[in-house]
Amino acid sequence: MADTKHRDPPGVATLAQAAPPSVLHQLNVSNRRLERLLQNLRNEHDAESELRDIAREVVRAVDLNPDVALACIFLCQIAGSYAVRHCIETAVVIVVMSRSLGKADADTLTVTAAALTMNVGMLRHHESFQNKHSLSTEEMAIVHRHPADSADLLKCAGIEDEEWISCVLLHHENDEGSGYPAGIASPQVTFNAKLLSLADRYCAQVSARNYRRSVLPDQALRNLMGDKGSPVDPALALHFQRELGDFPPGCLVRLASGEIGVVSQRLAGGDALQVHRLRDASGAPIPPADQRGAAGERHTIAEALSEDQAAIRFSMKQIWGPQASL
Repeated sequence: MADTKHRDPPGVATLAQAAPPSVLHQLNVSNRRLERLLQNLRNEHDAESELRDIAREVVRAVDLNPDVALACIFLCQIAGSYAVRHCIETAVVIVVMSRSLGKADADTLTVTAAALTMNVGMLRHHESFQNKHSLSTEEMAIVHRHPADSADLLKCAGIEDEEWISCVLLHHENDEGSGYPAGIASPQVTFNAKLLSLADRYCAQVSARNYRRSVLPDQALRNLMGDKGSPVDPALALHFQRELGDFPPGCLVRLASGEIGVVSQRLAGGDALQVHRLRDASGAPIPPADQRGAAGERHTIAEALSEDQAAIRFSMKQIWGPQASL
């Protein structure tokens, strides 16, 4: 009997074959969706389902290709206001870390949702704060109050997950009680809150602000590890450093050979890396861009570079293919 099921004509690919899911596209869709919801959250009373759905979208996007998701952060490819983009970027790091820590899917989803909503209590102020080198006493009070304000707003919007609320409330508390809003100390500061705090602080450094450039990833790690005012959990910090490394995907680098490229892949955690070369030592473009592992004396990474130092332009799709298409 002949097969009467529909078949595509020879040579015609299905939509799924022609357009594999794009991590970059999905993160931007999630960002736009989150911004609309958070801007209106004060008028919502049953927002938990939609917020969890956005968190699931982010988790799925990161799971498609964690290296592409991380590169979106360091190459500033998530559009929109800093206040919401920062939450998406923090959520990406949360998912990467949660997977490396072996967290259950439900726990990963909860902490991801907390990352997406951690600053909603000062969303109206957040953008104006990005234009200032320093804040007034009143503005600092808003900052110190925002974890509690965010938790209260989430409860009013129908969030009933206690761990979610706890992460938001505690994500600026420190083990020794020096944090805010309540100066809570360990063991009351939970592991998930510490994880959210570390991801939040790291992403805040590696993202550019209106008043300063982004901090290079290796320097951002050093800043966090050496911050005496807000000490981090040593074991968690070590795992964080090992997983992301000094030169995460999307980091622009100069090799020992003098060539300039972008880190495209973590081959074994943060230790072994693949670098996509873009310019030779004289500054001439390398056609076509060539990928190689950062190994051997000439091909080791000498330093991370800012965009101005690298002076190169490229699309993420050139490096990572369809999973990085807009």
